[in-house]
Amino acid sequence: MNAPTPSSVLNPTAALAQFASELQAGDIPEAVFRRCEDLFVDWAGSALAGYNARAVVAIREVALAQGPDRGPSEILGGIETSSPFCAAMANAAASHVVEQDDLHNASVLHPATIVFPPALAVAQSIGISGREFLAACVAGYEVGIRVGEFLGRSHYKTFHTTATAGTLAAATAVGHLLKLSPSQMLHAFGSAGTQAAGLWAFLRDAADSKQLHTAHASGAGLMAAFMAQKGLTGAQDILTGKQGMAQGMSSDSDPSRLTDQLGQRWALTETSFKYHASCRHTHPAVDALLKVLNDYNLKPSDIQTVVARVHQGALDVLGPVTNPQTVHQSKFSMGTVLALAAHYGFAGLAEFESHFNDARTIAFRNRVTMVLDPEVDAAYPLKWIGRVTVTTLTGHVFEGRVDDPKGDPGNTLSREELEEKMHRLSDYGKRINRDATSRLLAGLWDISKSGRIGRLIPKEDIHQ
Repeated sequence: MNAPTPSSVLNPTAALAQFASELQAGDIPEAVFRRCEDLFVDWAGSALAGYNARAVVAIREVALAQGPDRGPSEILGGIETSSPFCAAMANAAASHVVEQDDLHNASVLHPATIVFPPALAVAQSIGISGREFLAACVAGYEVGIRVGEFLGRSHYKTFHTTATAGTLAAATAVGHLLKLSPSQMLHAFGSAGTQAAGLWAFLRDAADSKQLHTAHASGAGLMAAFMAQKGLTGAQDILTGKQGMAQGMSSDSDPSRLTDQLGQRWALTETSFKYHASCRHTHPAVDALLKVLNDYNLKPSDIQTVVARVHQGALDVLGPVTNPQTVHQSKFSMGTVLALAAHYGFAGLAEFESHFNDARTIAFRNRVTMVLDPEVDAAYPLKWIGRVTVTTLTGHVFEGRVDDPKGDPGNTLSREELEEKMHRLSDYGKRINRDATSRLLAGLWDISKSGRIGRLIPKEDIHQ
């Protein structure tokens, strides 16, 4: 990779755009490619699981109604194909709804759901090899994560970072496939950033906006890249400049995060897989509670109270959800998630679908509280520590702690576990059978060997 222009000449936004433009497959370590394959497999399972969700169907139908009847880009899990824009929106919405897509801790960003959909749609439309596709996705991860870190904790308090930083991640992945020059990539950043949006207000109403967030970010980023290719100009410092994203959306932005060890630190490898089918803020407490139950041979009926000791971000996101009305909203209820994990040993898709509103779930939920823990909060977002205090009906008090929740880089999922997760997600989505899922997995693991990205799932494998 050519040495970048000195930072004294380029502002951080321009330096990041130059990196995104000039990154070559040969610059990326093989271990990063393999991790990207893992993340792609994980994403595909979430997309299949979410295909039939009500909000996803609404977004997909509207998107397809605006696009061509047929196009080159696959709607994963469907027989439909459409324009890259419409396919990206549909797949991004689908892959975020079941709350099983990945998360990068330090940026609090879900990269897969806003990188893979637009990159896949464009790769299928212009004839890109599997290795080129993965390289573009690596670029998207690296940019999106750094923008999320740059925007900081104050941004996340009000804005859904996946929706905001996600527009630049999507623009990067597509811009890399389109071989945008550094100047064009910077214009794409400007057009993507000016469209960045997504507020947490929907949590209070059990609204469907979270799926719209990812659909919009993927589509807006894709269009920003294509428009830059056609000569549309964008702000030259959309991130750190006056009236840019930091000024309008953050009070603790850190520009140094944008160029942190570019080409040396591969932020993609720091991304966590989601084991439980709930908001990632609940996972540390879930694992800590399960540890207490297992270590002390306790049953849910033995427990009088559970205090989840959390970081401020968990209070900001989960705090408003006190009486969840839908399956999706219940995934943002700490009490509900802990209740399901306590009773079933796992807070998975089936557990939420069948038991989120059961009487015993509600009874346990009402015995759970969250409090701010200074140690946990100080470690966040670099580390997501799980701590719980469990008091039994007999008055015994037990402390549980987990420093690396299941799925974190320090406690990651193996490829065998990722395949098991894919089968669970595919079974839930009911779009293809288990044999077809196995064939899909084989193809995804070999994606880097593909000379041209085509359909991932043959039409004949899809349930009509």
